[in-house]
Amino acid sequence: MLYRGSCRDALQKASSSIRACRTVSSTGVRIASCRLMHASSSLAHDVSTEASTTNARRGSKEHLGRSYLYVPATAERMLEKSLTTSSDVIIYDLEDSVPPSPADKKGARDRLTHFLTNHQDSLPSHERIAVRLNSTATSFFTEDILQAMRLPCIRTLVMPKIHTVHDLDQVSEEIFLAYKGHKFRDPDGPATQIIASIESAKAMYNLGSIASWQSRYGPALGGQLSALLFAAEDYCADTGIIRTTSRQELLYTRSHIVVTAKAFGLRAIDMVCVNYKDLQYLRDECEDGRRLGFTGKQAIHPNQVEVIQTTFVPSSKEILRAARILKQMEKAHLSHKGAAGLELEGGGMEMIDAPMIKQAENVVRVAKAAGLPIPDVE
Repeated sequence: MLYRGSCRDALQKASSSIRACRTVSSTGVRIASCRLMHASSSLAHDVSTEASTTNARRGSKEHLGRSYLYVPATAERMLEKSLTTSSDVIIYDLEDSVPPSPADKKGARDRLTHFLTNHQDSLPSHERIAVRLNSTATSFFTEDILQAMRLPCIRTLVMPKIHTVHDLDQVSEEIFLAYKGHKFRDPDGPATQIIASIESAKAMYNLGSIASWQSRYGPALGGQLSALLFAAEDYCADTGIIRTTSRQELLYTRSHIVVTAKAFGLRAIDMVCVNYKDLQYLRDECEDGRRLGFTGKQAIHPNQVEVIQTTFVPSSKEILRAARILKQMEKAHLSHKGAAGLELEGGGMEMIDAPMIKQAENVVRVAKAAGLPIPDVE
């Protein structure tokens, strides 16, 4: 992390920022100036920043992220309806659901700002509110993120078309400016969460570096990555992959996203089911995603939320099995044994040891967070 070294290193960085001011644009001057202030105030930076970042990513209190419902900012009626959804996360959309003209983009941005400002008393908890901005490659990005950072209820930014870490660096620069330049937010408040949308072959090639990205300003001032999201339709358009109902052609990509996300303590959010009227197919796709290790799924229609939420939790059978494993291992440990046997329903005995304890603990943890009952077993 930056600024953990000696005072000399920090002053050298500050001097570099001053020299940079002579050559950059007006926006760059503001960024460099903020960097200088940041360097000057960070000489005694706590060496435990990395551990703090990991803890902040996972959160002290678990908020289930099963369903991520997109709500277009194109109509007041849709925004009003979002107040009634039970979706774990509501993603107010300024990107794909809004026509690409500057007038439409500005109208959607202003409409969303007005809505969130005038419904503060009826909004869901801030952990449930996210906004999908236009990508860093568009002319709409800067104003999108400035407006979002002005609203304290927006804790999460969904960033489309993240192809490399440079795209995340650009997002982080604007977040930093909002804190130190414009002073829109209190740096002591919750860190801004970033969800990176994986939409291209280039993003997949750079997936490890994207998932391991950390802001040069630290999470409090530059934001922190909290999840990888798979945008299947954009990805297929970029790669030429032909989508089928079997989803077999996306197995490698989806698995790779999950494993990489888990390697860096991030959530993994599965693709949209575009067939929003066939709820049985949606359930099948949800079960498939959960088996692969995804923690949640995107939704494009309110009717999809309940199916997603009831699928991305352990079944009663899974919870019972987990409870039995933990009870058996508790007994085994009391007897100074490292493993135990678990009777199977159809007969036979399954050996359980440390790895299965971890799996069982994860099942019980998610079940408790979802408010599901944990049976008392002997």
